[in-house]
Amino acid sequence: MSTQRQWIKPIAIGLAALAIAGAGYLLTANKPAAPNVTFVSITGEKIAAQSLRGKVVMVNFWATSCATCVKEMPQMVETYEKFKGRGMEFVAVAMSYDRPDYVLAYTDDKKLPFKVALDVDGSLAKQFGNVAMTPTTFVIDKDGKILKRYVGEPEFPALHALLDKAISG
Repeated sequence: MSTQRQWIKPIAIGLAALAIAGAGYLLTANKPAAPNVTFVSITGEKIAAQSLRGKVVMVNFWATSCATCVKEMPQMVETYEKFKGRGMEFVAVAMSYDRPDYVLAYTDDKKLPFKVALDVDGSLAKQFGNVAMTPTTFVIDKDGKILKRYVGEPEFPALHALLDKAISG
């Protein structure tokens, strides 16, 4: 009977080692690269993603017709104000179905302090993985890798913790 159970311990140790190795791989696996795009702001400024390397970047896809986007925008402004001096950039990308005059009016009315871009033809949303739901926010590290994708309003304390870690790291 004991010879029949002798295989249990080595298999259990082997499975534990595989689980630890798998968890380690998942924690250190390369994050996907953010697309190498050029944003065009509402002022006509071209912002190449490549020019943002070395900074942590938030890209927020939103629309003036999106109630959650409008609700979260004051907290996005607060987040920007909190982290902008520490090496964070923020680009709010209005969806292709959002009328440019509405985006301009909202940006002026709310005095958005960060760059606001228009995705006139939907190509930016497509390159970021076919973004369809708003709001969708990406946090991109200093090397241009996507750290996190939030669909819907993020939990701001967790977002701030992620930004702290990314900026400090």
